[in-house]
This record gives sequence, C-alpha cells and structure tokens, in this order.
Amino acid sequence: MNTSFQNPPGAAVVTLAQKAAWDRGFRIELRAKGSWLGFASTTAPGEVWIAGATPAGPFALSATHVGVAAELAATFPPSSVFGPGATTIVLADDEALTRAVDRAWKLAISLPPAPLAAFENAIAGLSRETEIERWVVQRIGQDTFREALLLYWSGRCPLTGITDPDLLRASHIIPWKDCATDAERLDINNGLLLSSLWDAAFDRGLVSFEDDGLPIASELLSAPAIEALGMGTAGRIESLTVGHRARLAVHRATTLKRL
Repeated sequence: MNTSFQNPPGAAVVTLAQKAAWDRGFRIELRAKGSWLGFASTTAPGEVWIAGATPAGPFALSATHVGVAAELAATFPPSSVFGPGATTIVLADDEALTRAVDRAWKLAISLPPAPLAAFENAIAGLSRETEIERWVVQRIGQDTFREALLLYWSGRCPLTGITDPDLLRASHIIPWKDCATDAERLDINNGLLLSSLWDAAFDRGLVSFEDDGLPIASELLSAPAIEALGMGTAGRIESLTVGHRARLAVHRATTLKRL
C-alpha cells in the first residue's frame, strides 16, 4: 500500500479530511504540520491528525489522546509512517477514515477523564448532605455513565447486537455503592452496555464473564433463563480492556452466585 503522503496535501485530500473531521465532531482546524492536517474539538479532549496519499487513499490518522490512541491501535492496522500523535493507523479509503475519526471522537468523549469532568461540572454547587441530595447526584452520575457507555460501545449490546436505547442498560461491574471514588464510578472500564435481560442477570450474579469475554452461567441460573438469554449463541464480548478484566475478576469472585 502506498503510504507516501503529499506534502503539502492536495486540495482533494484536504477536503476529504476536513469533511471526515467536521462530520464527526472535530471542528477546530489546526495549523498543518507538513503532510498532516490537524483537528480538535470543543467537546472531546485530544487532537486527530490526518494525512492522505491520494483522494482514493490510503489515509493515515494519528491521535494525541493516549487512551484513544491505544484503543485505535487495537482495532485498526498500524501505519508505517509516524504522525504527530501517540499512535498512527492506516485507513484504506475515505470511508475507513470516516469510521476511524468517528471512533476517535466517541472514545475521546467516553474514556477517562472526560465522563468524570462532565459529571463534576454537572454537580458543581450541589450538596450531598441529605439522602435526597445524594440521590440526585447519583442519578446525574449514572446518566453521565450511561451516555459514556453508549458512545464507547457504539450504542450496541456486544452480546445480543440490540441497539434499541430503551432496551440497553449501563451495567456497572463494581457497583456504584462499592466504588471508593467518583473516578471509579464514572470509568467506562467499570461498565458494560448490556441488554436489559443480560443486565439483570449480571447485576444479580446469575451471569459473569471470563477475561476473554465468554459468558459464564451461575449454577443457580435456571434452564429457561439460560435459554432466554441465549447462552449457547451469545458469543463473547470482544476487546475487553485490562481495566474490564480486572473488575470482572472481582465480579466473578464476589458477585457470581454459586451453590
């Protein structure tokens, strides 16, 4: 694949890069660095830098946000050309570029510390002295957590494929009440986006997940429930992070019900 990027980039490459960035939330254009076109966002931390060989591709995307860069590197092929960011990936064409920029924006909004910052901004000035006040703060936090998980998991239950928002639940791995800090409560690595039935089973310790994402049924889970969940055809949750796996180990040890 040709990865000789134009310096400076041609007008058609610039137009494609600008459209991919603008349509996916990166609407602040930065000063170019050689063949690299930079974009930032008012709502998402970090920058994305885009280079292109021709309007037909390939393109490269380099992300400065360390967490975003790590997630992109786990999903997309690496580029042989290094960009201004923490990691650089290569995209075959403008459609792949658009998908990658979209993923970068969703990750930047959902990965720490963005949800915690949004939560702290939303509760600024609110008291937690009374039970009602604490409930209000918790509700705001749980709504913020849900929004982050919807972005991180692209609005889709990774087991069932369900995308109906009303049927999706933000499932804490370590429960809200058991978290020591708000940072832990709002960390998307402490959550899964599950359909309502899977969420109920997970919350009550009737199912859990192995480190590779394969579901585990509790010995107390009934045969009709196993069938309703589709345990035999559910597959696995792909791309669990180190943070997910560490917390799932706790869930298996403390929450999964056994005889």
